[in-house]
Amino acid sequence: MFKIRKTTLNYLAHIFLSGSDHQLQIGNFIGDFVKGSNFNDYPNGIREGIILHRKIDSFTDSHTLVNETVVLLRPTFGRYSGIIADMYFDYFLAVNFKTYSHRKSLQVFSHRFYFFAFLNYRYLPHKVKRFIFHFTGTNRLYKYASLDGLRRSLEIMAIHKISAIDPDKTIAFLVDNREELEHKFHQFFPDLVEYVKTEKRNM
Repeated sequence: MFKIRKTTLNYLAHIFLSGSDHQLQIGNFIGDFVKGSNFNDYPNGIREGIILHRKIDSFTDSHTLVNETVVLLRPTFGRYSGIIADMYFDYFLAVNFKTYSHRKSLQVFSHRFYFFAFLNYRYLPHKVKRFIFHFTGTNRLYKYASLDGLRRSLEIMAIHKISAIDPDKTIAFLVDNREELEHKFHQFFPDLVEYVKTEKRNM
């Protein structure tokens, strides 16, 4: 059996799961860029968002449906299967955003987050400050809701982070396996939503 590489959900899911607390959103957004105990350097709301980000990652990494998705992707994408699963799941969340947000608009949600990201700009890690203007200017969160937008995100990742990722192959795999991938997302995501609700009540 393949060894499953740990995966994290991508930006949209982390921000969405934070609810309406904007500092919690910022902390969840920057979670991957804050290492070790450095979260203690942030205001309380952002610190709690970083901690929630780590709990979401841990829950996701251990969930059977996520592991099944990574195994499905492994023959095609190898060590990058977890990253591709992240991208696919953010795409499915964006496409079905009104279902999970109780009819709220992804466009409005995205622009509200961008506004508060800039209000909290001084707290963003240096690596986030390097891409936040492009991220917001190109409306990346909203663009997740289309295949063209997902392709562009993959192209950005291939240029700046992981050159081995092939956007065309990644989109083609999604199109060919959409029904199965989307079914796994819809089975998994409600479990994650309930887990986060419990964790937030205990914060």
